[in-house]
Amino acid sequence: MVEVTRLNGSKIWVNALHVELVEETPDTYITLYNGKKVIVREPASEVIRQVTAYLQTIGALAGTMKLHTTEEQS
Repeated sequence: MVEVTRLNGSKIWVNALHVELVEETPDTYITLYNGKKVIVREPASEVIRQVTAYLQTIGALAGTMKLHTTEEQS
């Protein structure tokens, strides 16, 4: 689970294994596999960092797709 903050300031915990998509438009939306969307205060980069850290702690990161920037691919 990762801790995030709703726009009203309340804390919630999201199951990192259920996160399908994180987008910033400028609010950060977390879309879960069931289609539910949550709007949070944290920037997308922070949500992704937390999800990645959680996946590493349970050994599930190897099963996820790693994104590379252009500089990393060179």
